[in-house]
Amino acid sequence: MNDTSYRCSAPTAPSAQPPGRGGLAGLALGLTALVALGGCTSTTPNYDARFGEAVRQNRLAMTVNPDAGSNPDNASGLDGASAHEAMNRYQSSFKTPPPVINVINLGGSGSSNSGSGR
Repeated sequence: MNDTSYRCSAPTAPSAQPPGRGGLAGLALGLTALVALGGCTSTTPNYDARFGEAVRQNRLAMTVNPDAGSNPDNASGLDGASAHEAMNRYQSSFKTPPPVINVINLGGSGSSNSGSGR
């Protein structure tokens, strides 16, 4: 009887191929990876350099006075009490929403046309 037939050994994970044994398949895989990564390069340096420029220009166009913070004069138009009441009314308008109004009334109650066809 052979003593080696009764030996128990733990299963081992398959070992990685030693370097240099890839041959043509390894070369093809490497070239494919290089080509795939070549698609990740930036082809739009001009666009990237000006990214966000339109937003900055629109924001500047909407600003009436960019130096308003450095102006010590008071705002003209409303006195303090009127501005305070306007802000209170504005803020309280969000506490209770306005009632919902049914604009489209398709034959429901309150319709002036009875639909009798006379």
